[in-house]
Amino acid sequence: MANLSCEEIKAFVPAKDYPLSCEFYQQMGFELAWQSPEMAYFYHGDCSFLLQNFYNPEHANNFMMHLLVADVHAWHAQLKSTALAQKYGITITEPSLQPWQMIDFVVYDPSGVLWRIGQNSDAG
Repeated sequence: MANLSCEEIKAFVPAKDYPLSCEFYQQMGFELAWQSPEMAYFYHGDCSFLLQNFYNPEHANNFMMHLLVADVHAWHAQLKSTALAQKYGITITEPSLQPWQMIDFVVYDPSGVLWRIGQNSDAG
């Protein structure tokens, strides 16, 4: 029988200003594992994505990432303490309980990519 197990899935995240986005994601807490002029590989624990030196406004403004974390409030506090919003002119919302039973908040990256960072909740 064929082994159809999966090892990993990664999204290709667009970057309007590739060097700026590389800096942003490192300040956000991701480790830069590998980089070329066209692409960078970022990870945090077992989660990873590829940042590409590619930008299309319609694509970037409709692109979303979801990061499931153990402690959404700790992540929010960490991102607020790094002054990401002020430094990069981006938005970070406050954590709130969503109808899908998750507490999350939104971060927009410098290219307009929306990140939902959340944790599961039994409230509701």
